[in-house]
Amino acid sequence: MAVTTTTTTAARKVKFVITRRERPEASPFTEEFEVPYRPNMNVISALMEIQRNPVKADGEKTAPVCWESNCLEEVCGACSMVINGKPRQACSTLVDKLEQPIRLEPMSTFPVVRDLVINRERMFKALKKVKAWIPIDGTYDLGPGPRLAESKRQWAYELSKCMTCGVCLEACPNVNERNSFIGPAAISQVRLFNVHPTGEMNAHERLEALMEEGGIEGCGNSQNCVRSCPKGIPLTTSIAAMNRDTTKHMFKQWLGM
Repeated sequence: MAVTTTTTTAARKVKFVITRRERPEASPFTEEFEVPYRPNMNVISALMEIQRNPVKADGEKTAPVCWESNCLEEVCGACSMVINGKPRQACSTLVDKLEQPIRLEPMSTFPVVRDLVINRERMFKALKKVKAWIPIDGTYDLGPGPRLAESKRQWAYELSKCMTCGVCLEACPNVNERNSFIGPAAISQVRLFNVHPTGEMNAHERLEALMEEGGIEGCGNSQNCVRSCPKGIPLTTSIAAMNRDTTKHMFKQWLGM
């Protein structure tokens, strides 16, 4: 019985339909592949198999599929793509839980470089705009620095899980080529760094960046971001908090405070 089961598993194939593009300005096209099934295989392992043996389902050879990956454990965020119509991480998406044929596409919010590789420059520019970092003056040892209260540390840790994967921007209907909305990731990072004892010194600059064109007013409250975030970050809670803080900051400006 064990021999029969092993033989059946070895004979199984997993079918993929991959949207490809040879260069940024080229038209997209699809190619079909079949890879041998292995228990508990993820999408990345299937792409690796296609890379080793770039032969389409009809037996014709083709160029290896290009994609991005790094950590292979849902930490780096590099392997984001649209899998069966849903943006997610290819490394943590198991083939056994997907309907076949499995359709792989690049995220449409970002410019395509080639095949499944995208340019996340829009997201990184948004993070620069809101100064999503803690400024350090000098290269000398500044010591351990101030400590966060435990009540703040717990939820700040949840916000710090962001791996800039871009899934929340892909899921958001307000992030597109027709507007300059910075997206939920940058807004949530403003909340994270504004609560930091050192980062709060620049809190007003981050809030003012959110108040500019393409800032927080661009959110349509679809809540797609929080439902799609692979890390379960409370993005809509952060957006609500930053809505409150930018409103308070605006009134302070009017009153000259």
